[in-house]
Amino acid sequence: MKKTKRDIDGSHRLLSRRALLLGGVQLAFAGALAFRMRHLQVEQADQFRLLAEENRINIRLIPPERGEIYDRNGAAIAKNVPSYRIVIVREDTGDVDKVISNLSQLIELDDDELNRAMEEMRRSAPFLPITVADKVSWEDVSKVAVNAPAMPGITPEVGLSRVYPRGSDFAHVVGYVGAVSDYDLERIEDPDQLLRIPRFQIGKVGLEAKREEILRGKAGAKRVEVNATGRVMRELDRREGQAGSDIQLTVDHKLQAYLQARLVGEAASAVIMDCDEGDLYAIGSAPTFDPNLFVRGISSADYSSLLNNKYRPLASKSVQGTYPPGSTFKMITAMAALEEGLITPDETVYCPGHLDVGGRKFHCWKRAGHGFMNLEDSLKQSCDVYYYDLALKVGIDKISAMANRFGLGVRHDLPMSAIAEGLTPTKLWKLQTHDSEWRIGDTANSSIGQGFMLASPLQLAVMSARLATGRSVTPRLIRTIDGVEEPSGAGEPMGMNENNLRKMRKAMFAVSNDRRGTAYRSRIIEDAFRMAGKTGTSQVRNITAAERRSGVIRNEDLPWERRDHALFVSFAPMDRPKFAVSVVVEHGGGGSKAAAPIARDLMLQALYGETPPLTAYPEGDRARIKAQQERLKDIHPIADIDGRGRA
Repeated sequence: MKKTKRDIDGSHRLLSRRALLLGGVQLAFAGALAFRMRHLQVEQADQFRLLAEENRINIRLIPPERGEIYDRNGAAIAKNVPSYRIVIVREDTGDVDKVISNLSQLIELDDDELNRAMEEMRRSAPFLPITVADKVSWEDVSKVAVNAPAMPGITPEVGLSRVYPRGSDFAHVVGYVGAVSDYDLERIEDPDQLLRIPRFQIGKVGLEAKREEILRGKAGAKRVEVNATGRVMRELDRREGQAGSDIQLTVDHKLQAYLQARLVGEAASAVIMDCDEGDLYAIGSAPTFDPNLFVRGISSADYSSLLNNKYRPLASKSVQGTYPPGSTFKMITAMAALEEGLITPDETVYCPGHLDVGGRKFHCWKRAGHGFMNLEDSLKQSCDVYYYDLALKVGIDKISAMANRFGLGVRHDLPMSAIAEGLTPTKLWKLQTHDSEWRIGDTANSSIGQGFMLASPLQLAVMSARLATGRSVTPRLIRTIDGVEEPSGAGEPMGMNENNLRKMRKAMFAVSNDRRGTAYRSRIIEDAFRMAGKTGTSQVRNITAAERRSGVIRNEDLPWERRDHALFVSFAPMDRPKFAVSVVVEHGGGGSKAAAPIARDLMLQALYGETPPLTAYPEGDRARIKAQQERLKDIHPIADIDGRGRA
């Protein structure tokens, strides 16, 4: 059927309306799109420019150089040395196994470290460098560099590693560093981002841990341009970090070396403290260990040997160990009685060999008794009965208060791990801790440093320094930080009656210099360096009545762990005290036999500043001392140590 003109005109009008509608929709869409583009490109341009920049630019931390640690004379104790390592970039190697095989033919690879690296490689992006060999020698680095074409993706790098040039001498003082662990991160409330860098090292124990923040320093940063996959394309700029602070200790490394050598073969600890400033010239424990083993991760075999050693080489006995102070505590009991005005130095107490207290016999170490004893005689011969009698007059609370004044039962604030507080018991303490009343027998036991009484070698050195000076001397381990002097530990006068202190010093002098003194065999002959001291023997087992009747078993005949602890405290010179020394030998037997000779040798070494002349020793001891000095030089070549490390 043929369309009319009218039909054609109607179709044209319909198409025009549709075109107009479609055009309007398109125009609206284009307008909305243009508006959105304007909004994004103009109004939100800064925001998207920032996002684009963040995707293109990465900020990466630069680990700072760790602060170094020196002794009082500037000899290095903990320092940073160049450390070479071999890294692999997986995407550049092609065949990883083949490249590793080629590398193993050039240098020795540790199986554990290699397995750890392969596991880390599987978890990491292919362009990240992974360490396959750490602390390699310069010779090994040279081999790798020469053979680089045969080992694509293998690169030698250099960084800084912690090293302890004095080996085991300062292990219990300085401690060591190690890689950050999950445990470390969990116990830190707001961890520094530095700690999340793989294998970043922090202080684990000792001074390294206690002064971690000032030793660590502040991180630097660098801006790098990366592509879409995160690969670094180029470095844009760099801001160096702030190195950690250097720390100078009060310890003398040569005296510390001598102390450690003198304690070899014992489970023991010793402290040498300056009476004027409180500086710790030496503080050590034996046996010890090499902290360098821990820096890059100690092997299971090495760690097990340390952990399972019954002499506890990992323990810092000088500050962590607490022991019944034994007769070294008798000065405290006497000072409590003197200051209360309950006795005079010349009053006597009769010692028949025991004292009945609360229906129980408390024995003196001398079975037959000492007879009549005054203050000086009782300390010189270490009569127990005299102090039982004093304690019953004074009471435990006043004795404990006096002990606190002399630094016992007090936690001294040093940057070392697990500083022990010790224990000076009171009636209230026993009630709260053991839910039982204090007994008069407890007081008798405490008077001679037994029972609940506990003290560390550090505390005993503080006690000796305070007895020597009458001032509240406190121990100081850090001398300067970045050259700035730390506060002195000289302390203020304790407010004690000076006459009482003089009597106590005179009695301690008799212990070491009177023929009947318990430490007479360990005396110092040189008049300018005469020493005052006190022996101590603390029991670790109960002696039954049957054993007393048949005869107390000698320490030498007992298993090592059942023998008494041996103690000695001292100061010298008598006229103007310079050093206080304390020694504890675990299960060493008698203090006069095991601890006093060590303390005498340490005191002379400190006073002379070098190997003392034989004329300072009793004539009968000189041949033995000469042989000992030669032996100690073989154990520890003290004379061959300088500020750069071991010769």
